[in-house]
Amino acid sequence: RSVYDDQPNAHQKFMEKLDACIRNHDREIEKMCNFHHQGFVDAITELLKVRADAEKLKVQVTDTNRRLQDAGKEVIAQTEEIIRCRVQQRNITTVVEKLQLCLPVLEMYSKLKEQMNVKRYYSALKTMEQLENLYLPRVSQYRFCQIMIENLPKLREEIKEISMSDLKDFLESIRKHSDRIGETAMKQAQQQKTFSTTLQKQNNVSYGRNMHLGRSRISESKNEITLKRTFEDDDEHEEEVLTAQDLVDFSPVYRCLHIYSVLGDGEIFENYYRKQRRKQARLVLQPQSSMHETVEGYRRYFSQIVGFFVVEDHILHVTQGLVTRTYTDELWNMALSKIIAVLRTHSSYCTDPDLVLELKNLIVVFADTLQGYGFPVNRLFDLLFEIRDQYNETLLKKWSGLFRDIFEADNYSPIPVANEEEYKIVISKFPFQDPELDKQSFPKKLPMSQSVPQIYIQVKEFIYASLKFSESLHRSSTEIDDMLRKSTNLLLTRTLSSCLQNLIKKPHIGLTELVQIIINTTHLEQACKYLEDFISNITNISQLTVHTARLYGLSTFKDARHAAEGEIYTKLNQKIDEFIQIADYDWTMSESDGRASGYLMDLINFLRSTFQVFTHLPGKVAQTACMSACQHLSMSLMQMLLDSELKQISMGAIQQFNLDVIQCELFASSEPVPGFQGDTLQLAFIDLRQLLDLFMVWDWSTYLADYGQATSKYLRVNPSTALTLLEKMKDSSKKNNIFAQFRKNDRDKQKLIETVVKQLRSLVNGMSQHT
Repeated sequence: RSVYDDQPNAHQKFMEKLDACIRNHDREIEKMCNFHHQGFVDAITELLKVRADAEKLKVQVTDTNRRLQDAGKEVIAQTEEIIRCRVQQRNITTVVEKLQLCLPVLEMYSKLKEQMNVKRYYSALKTMEQLENLYLPRVSQYRFCQIMIENLPKLREEIKEISMSDLKDFLESIRKHSDRIGETAMKQAQQQKTFSTTLQKQNNVSYGRNMHLGRSRISESKNEITLKRTFEDDDEHEEEVLTAQDLVDFSPVYRCLHIYSVLGDGEIFENYYRKQRRKQARLVLQPQSSMHETVEGYRRYFSQIVGFFVVEDHILHVTQGLVTRTYTDELWNMALSKIIAVLRTHSSYCTDPDLVLELKNLIVVFADTLQGYGFPVNRLFDLLFEIRDQYNETLLKKWSGLFRDIFEADNYSPIPVANEEEYKIVISKFPFQDPELDKQSFPKKLPMSQSVPQIYIQVKEFIYASLKFSESLHRSSTEIDDMLRKSTNLLLTRTLSSCLQNLIKKPHIGLTELVQIIINTTHLEQACKYLEDFISNITNISQLTVHTARLYGLSTFKDARHAAEGEIYTKLNQKIDEFIQIADYDWTMSESDGRASGYLMDLINFLRSTFQVFTHLPGKVAQTACMSACQHLSMSLMQMLLDSELKQISMGAIQQFNLDVIQCELFASSEPVPGFQGDTLQLAFIDLRQLLDLFMVWDWSTYLADYGQATSKYLRVNPSTALTLLEKMKDSSKKNNIFAQFRKNDRDKQKLIETVVKQLRSLVNGMSQHT
């Protein structure tokens, strides 16, 4: 920097000094070279000498190298081969090690696929679990393992879907086969019950103990759901045992339960299963609209329900938690309420007692079967008591028709028996005893008609029919006896009584038939004690038992007899009225014909023949009928005289009327019916007799003088009656001049008539005022 900055020409000076310095150094170098020149020359000379040897050595080395290279080529090739093999060996070892890790994974995955193909889903899930927890973590770095890991959840879902599909198929299968399962279970229960009943008869074991035995036998076999079927082959009885798996494959539900449990969705599966079974239960409990028409409809309905609950009971005992006792009890209570409502509705449509009886038998087998599986069935037996009342109603309707047919076919005449055999046939059907009749020789007639033994037989048939329903109701003999007596009382007091009442009221039933009906009811009444003995023999309950009900047949037949008696009285009166209606009096006749009227003689003949038929009636009935007829005849004759449409009566008509009344009195005095004391029957005509005597004798002074006195000769003549008849005769005298001779010969008598009329009117007016 000083060269360029300090002085002018400093650069020149610097260059000069630099050149001087270079010359000094060159001289030093030359001195040094001169000092070492000889050594350098010597070295070059020696180097030139070595040059030839070096060339020669180079040639030798090159040749040696060439020969060495040629000789080492094979060694190099072998060495490279060894190196390559060593690398391969190392790689193979590594591959083997890795494959030893991967092969179990692949084997397990292959096993998983195979299990999936053969539908061993539960095992497949276990294999997946091993893969995930044990095998796949060892080789998780490989891509195929990642693919496997990604596929496993998909396989789980696939298994869930497949198992659920199998479960749905299972549910559909048990829905289809539940009726067959139930039918077989009910058959087994019925066979067990029959066996127990036979054993009871053989060993005199009590009913209750055998029922317990039957139920325990069913209970012992229910866990296996063993359904037995007995059949005969070449007179040898073999027994084939059907398990539930023979009818339905339960493996899908087991599989599905295990699968969902392994997957941690056991609760979801349980809820789904129970929900679906509840839906199926509602379908099973829904009856067909025409179920009540045939017993097969009821049998199919019960079989489906039994099959449903047998399956549930099986599931309860072979699985853990899928179905609980609480769940089955709740489901059964729901079903029981529905069953009772359905049976109550459909049984009300049944009008055939045979169908109702078959329904009862089905309900009993149904109840016994389910009771054997631990389900409470008391409400079903309570329902049977309701159905029993309906059964009795259908029986009563049926027997009402039978009674009507018997009454329609009866000829209402005593049963003729020609010989001892016929007599024994009749008394074998009806308990008839009559020592007097037994003394008579054949042929003879029994007092009752054909309907009596037929009615008696039908009452016994009714008792048998009623007993059929009372069987197998798990009731004591006393209760069954009480049921039979109550139902028999209903038959007698309602059905038979109604049929008798309707029969008595029928217009074609005449007096002869009514008399026979009274006789028939008397014998039926006497037979009631035999019916009570019959019931006691069936139930083995003595009539002396405090709680034993009595039959009301006595009152039934008494009421029917009273109705028949009343109808006899009515028909007799009607017949009398018919004869009275054909009476043809000439009320203006001047004198009588001298003999009684034809209609009256016909009437008396009719009454006489009628009362002869009454000889078989109880005495009081015949006497009452005779008295009633005479009183009605007397009243009808009196009404004929006092008829308001009759304006005038002549003395000749009075005389003719008197002749007719005399015939009535003669009839009464002839004792048409035995048993009357003195002239009791004649008193029926006393009013007419005193009235006619008053007019025939014309004894008005005595009548008026003694009126009101107990000793009066004309005590039975009412002033108003006498006045009415006298005015009719007065009018007749004015128009026909019947009293013309009296007016000419005895005007005082005409004045007497006027006076009598006035006095009678005053008596009538006095009576009305007093009243």
